[in-house]
Amino acid sequence: MSQPHLDLDPPGPLPEGGLRITPLGGLGAIGRNMTVFEFGGKLLIVDCGVLFPDVEQPGVDLILPDFAPILDRLGDVQAIVLTHGHEDHIGAVPYLLAHKQDIPLVGSQFTLALVEAKLAERRIKPYTLTVVEGGRERLGPFECEFFAVNHSIPDALAVAIRTPAGLVLHTGDFKMDQLPLDGRITDLAGFARLGAEGVDLLLSDSTNAEIPGFVTPEREIGPVISSIFNKATGRVIVASFASHVHRVQQVLDAAGEHDRKVAFIGRSMVRNMGIARDLGLLRIPAGMLVSLDEATNLPPEKIVFMSTGSQGEPMSALGRMSTGDHRHITIAAGDTVVLASSLVPGNETSVYRVINQLSRAGAKVIHKDVAKVHVSGHAPAGELLYLLNVVKPSNLMPVHGEWRHLRAHARLGEESGVAPDRIVLCEDGDVVDLVDGMASVVGHVKSRYVYVDGLAIGDVGESLLTERRILGDGGFIATTVVVDSVTGKVVAGPTLSAKGFSEDPSVFDPVLPIITEALDRAAADGVTDPHQLQQVVRRVVGRWVNEAYRRRPMIVPTVVEV
Repeated sequence: MSQPHLDLDPPGPLPEGGLRITPLGGLGAIGRNMTVFEFGGKLLIVDCGVLFPDVEQPGVDLILPDFAPILDRLGDVQAIVLTHGHEDHIGAVPYLLAHKQDIPLVGSQFTLALVEAKLAERRIKPYTLTVVEGGRERLGPFECEFFAVNHSIPDALAVAIRTPAGLVLHTGDFKMDQLPLDGRITDLAGFARLGAEGVDLLLSDSTNAEIPGFVTPEREIGPVISSIFNKATGRVIVASFASHVHRVQQVLDAAGEHDRKVAFIGRSMVRNMGIARDLGLLRIPAGMLVSLDEATNLPPEKIVFMSTGSQGEPMSALGRMSTGDHRHITIAAGDTVVLASSLVPGNETSVYRVINQLSRAGAKVIHKDVAKVHVSGHAPAGELLYLLNVVKPSNLMPVHGEWRHLRAHARLGEESGVAPDRIVLCEDGDVVDLVDGMASVVGHVKSRYVYVDGLAIGDVGESLLTERRILGDGGFIATTVVVDSVTGKVVAGPTLSAKGFSEDPSVFDPVLPIITEALDRAAADGVTDPHQLQQVVRRVVGRWVNEAYRRRPMIVPTVVEV
């Protein structure tokens, strides 16, 4: 089993007849999925998604893949193949097309409709190619065949990529629900056919590789939602992913059974469900859907709000409701709130914070830990083994997961008979070459997190985030002192001001003479350079704060010469 090494050198030239695979996102975290395939000097990109920030990235809105390794080769990109319409697979498309708008986008009808709506907000009209399961398209030297896969969004696809170097199967996100609501099952027969042909490399979803067994059918969720509606005496608020059309359909069906109207809340929910309805993927009975203004005037027992915010996002509709900041809806006793989603790793704290805030406001909160209101869209270990046994890949590259998921998937690969030296575990930026039927890591390209902060893209780096974390944890102390430009002796000050440290300004009185003494000592030693004097002040204040309070605030000293 190959091991990742961040100290790898950049890769050499791709051997003639070889296929190069470079993941630029999606490995080591759930999100930012993007994989670049290279053959014969041409590139094919599969997915281009975003990662949502956690508490360690304060102020960041989104995290993008690092496009730097391909920016000077965008003319070689034959297409971007999108496996499905979740943000972690399509969210970065507008940022990549900002560099070159005419890169073709290839995907299913619903996936492309979601992408086109996002791009329209940026006034980008893309070139798109709609594909369906069972179809084939030649994209430069890449012959792509598409397969239906079941997931928590309609129209998801896996893609088989054929080149003279071999056959690669990229599953995208998938599970094997045998009783899906739309009747569209994962194409195991197609995968078996590929297995008989000979799959040289399998890139497969690892999200639930640690979870044993098989997935619960979506059909088991509908009756649970209906029973919740039956017991609810007031308003019902259901939060889910804004792309989970099947879950929304189950909510609509339950609302119909219990004579309730439905209002969509959240811009992405309204947009996506409108697209799904227009494409015939969502059935909304006439008269059921009402506006938010109409909904607020209905009796509590007659309304359901279908909302975004299932991951605890503070600015989402549900997040604002939980803090009392929503313009139209204030949570009250008698409300029932259903979180019909799983927890994306890293979001646990935010979700439980929202649950507690809703509970404090008097709502009854139902989530997947207390009722079967959601089932994951990703294959657990039993289904991953099933796929491995059907496909029988010569090489396995686990993708889409944190490190624990990738490792667990690699172990499944070994158990199913894949040779350990043909299981490739990678970091983002590792370069894998498939040559003569053997996949191996041959180098590494830089693949940093690219942060979106407001309108700024890539301007925020790790050092700035470290400063933000320090400010959040320890506060800020500013020190100003005036010194003689010739002698370096203190002539005024020092003064200290602080934010986020203490509400009592007198706490700094003991350190003022210590600063003056240290500066006078430095001046006596001939130190007069303002920058050096600033470092003296920083060290003195930092040592005093640490000894007196065991804290490490940000210290910004200013030395003014007169």
